[in-house]
Amino acid sequence: MYDALIADLTGSKGTIRSLINQELPLLRDHLLRLDAESRRDRFNGYADEGFIDRYASKCGGDGTIIIAYFAEDGAVHAAAELHQPDLSTDSLPEIAFSVEAHLRRKGIGSILFRQLMEVARSLGYENLRITTGSQNQAMRALANKFGAHLTFRQGESTGTIDLNQEMPRTNQPTIEIPAGAASALIDFNQACWNLFLRMSGINRAA
Repeated sequence: MYDALIADLTGSKGTIRSLINQELPLLRDHLLRLDAESRRDRFNGYADEGFIDRYASKCGGDGTIIIAYFAEDGAVHAAAELHQPDLSTDSLPEIAFSVEAHLRRKGIGSILFRQLMEVARSLGYENLRITTGSQNQAMRALANKFGAHLTFRQGESTGTIDLNQEMPRTNQPTIEIPAGAASALIDFNQACWNLFLRMSGINRAA
């Protein structure tokens, strides 16, 4: 998907598609390749190898959907993540992005952003939350491009994106959610509802 456009933008072959659970080590390797500043921007703080190991593993079981840029050698060099909302009343699905230095300002982030929004729409979401470090100018610019309204607080930039807004259409199909991610999403949502029912006492025996 987007292969011809990617070749034009980057001068090399690559593809953008969803990442399945068995490929989570590729996400881990990508995050570890980020330079210190990029890693700090991505996680809004210090993130060592152990943290990234745990983070990548967690993404495999909590319903996170990942769309990634795969280079010709099969390595992941950019990723967009859609994290499911929690049970709080004002919770929104949250998105996050990471692009390695050699691919920045080549349009890869915009492609990932657009595809992640389409996937979120297909899941019935109406709004997304994005949080990044206040010093992350590239991410702030990308978020603004897609209509995010950012506010600044305690070193963070936080904003929401209205998925009902009209966005320019492309001729590219929306990326399909892999079966593994869809199953994890269903399991995650079911676990959330079970927790809600237990907390509210709805499923208690009379």
